[in-house]
Formats: sequence, structure tokens, C-alpha cells
Amino acid sequence: MKLARLFLALLVCMLVGQGVAVQRVQPARRGGPAFTFSGERALAHVRALVSLGPRPAGSAGIQRARAYILKQLRRARLDVEEISFTASTPRGRVPMANLVAKIPGKRREIIVLAGHYDTLPAEGFLGANDAGSSMGLLLELARVLAARENELTLWVVFFDGEEAIHRWGPRDGLYGSRYLSNYWQRLGVLPQIRALLLVDMIGDRDLKLRRDPNSTPWLVDLIWAVAHELGYGAHFADAPLAIEDDHIPFVRAGVPAVDLIDFEYGPNNRYWHTPEDTLDKLSARSLDIIGKVVLETVRRLERRWPARR
Repeated sequence: MKLARLFLALLVCMLVGQGVAVQRVQPARRGGPAFTFSGERALAHVRALVSLGPRPAGSAGIQRARAYILKQLRRARLDVEEISFTASTPRGRVPMANLVAKIPGKRREIIVLAGHYDTLPAEGFLGANDAGSSMGLLLELARVLAARENELTLWVVFFDGEEAIHRWGPRDGLYGSRYLSNYWQRLGVLPQIRALLLVDMIGDRDLKLRRDPNSTPWLVDLIWAVAHELGYGAHFADAPLAIEDDHIPFVRAGVPAVDLIDFEYGPNNRYWHTPEDTLDKLSARSLDIIGKVVLETVRRLERRWPARR
């Protein structure tokens, strides 16, 4: 061993003497920046998406948003599946695309982290919180999770077509999640999904989430327990509020799923689905809180199904 080290030292000296630069590569450490969630970095993604203007399904704006999301995911060296489809809507057929970034794990069982990237089809609606905040959060989560070893396989999903094209109802809205749930059911993927964590409208400065009775109870309990243990209990209220969102098609298909959403956006919800949904209403700290709660929840879900040794 000593001789090997001596030989290596002599080799380095020879290379340096010949003008060859030798750079020592430090391995990534679990406590380093690559493994640390940043609310500021997530908010920077929101700012970039908002700068693209309105992003309703089928528009040039959402194509720009899709290109931005794909660029960020590929920068994190992730394989991304783009699942295109055409949705039948009250205003005709609209082309849409779900994006699935796949992060390998030691086991094939899957945890899905998801949100929608389309905005309300209304003039002047920039959608900083709905759905810019969830996109910024998911892009930052993808970066962090791609840099670590994962017990379970992780899929980060970007749904198209969450917003209703004309008027919210059973057949108008949730286009991307309804399609993907059926698509994965046909492929036999749904039984592999251990949990789906949906995020939506989680950037509000005055962050307060409520328990969604439409979500899987044990998953809600787990997340609320994590939030309290991390010191964020003031932002996770016990009062219930039933929400119809992109988790519903998966809950109906038997997948454990939860919706993390702050549906009280401004006084009397005055900013929701209006041109007042702008960047100044958001906070990097709110994104940081949700990001850290989600990461710790993923860690505990992995402990629930550890890799076989």
C-alpha cells in the first residue's frame, strides 16, 4: 500500500513537471450544496416561468414553459419522458404533454412528486402561484434528488391541462392527470407507485395548508407529523378542506396520494385565478418549507420500503 502511494505521488510530480494540470476531484458530500434544497433557487425558476407570460394548455406560452422545464431537467442529467396526447375539451381538441423525469433508485417501487405547469386560460393571467410555485419547487426537488442515492425510484411529474378550458367539471379539467392515470394503468405501472405527493399553490407568503379529506389519510398524517417535527406546524392546519386536484384520478385508481395546497390565497382568496397572482405575493421561505417537508417525507417513505440487502 505504501509503495502504491509513493508511486502515485511520483507520477503526479512527473505530470506536473511536464506541464500537465492535475485536478483532485472531491466526492459530493451529503451535507453539500447539491443535497440542500433552496427556496431562493426554486423562486428563481418561478420568476423565469412568469417571464414567459400566460401558459395555458395548447398555447405558445406553455410550449416555452415546457422547453424551460426540459432544459432544467436535462441540466440535472435526468431522463425525461414526454407523453403527448390530444384532449377533447369544450372548445375542441387541444394538444397537451405530460413530462416525467425519472430518478433511479435501488428498488423499482416508485414515489411520484407531481404538479401542473399550465395556467388558467384567461387574458393577463401570469400564474405566479398557480402554477409557477409548484413548478419551481419540483425543479429544485429534481435537482436535489438527482444528486443523491435513492432507496426507491422517484418520478417527478409535470401535468399539462389541470385547469378547465371552459368551466370546471368532471370532463373539463385534470386532463393531464386523468390521461396519465389511465396510461399508467394500461402499462401496469400503478401497482408500483407507493405514494404520490402533489403540490399546488405553495408559494404564498402567508403559507397555511389544510388537511384534504380527498387525500389518503395515512399519507396526510405522515406529512403533518413531519411538518410539526421540523418546526413548521404553524403552516399546517388541522382544519379540513376538500380539494379536487390532480391527485383525484390516482386516488380513485387506488394509489396513495396527497394534495399539498394552500387554497386561501390572499384575503378571501382574492388573488386566486386573477391577474393579481403575481410574484410579489410569493416567498422563498414558503417554498423552502414545503421543499424540506417533502424531502423528509420522501426519506421516511423510503425507510418504510428499504432496499433489500
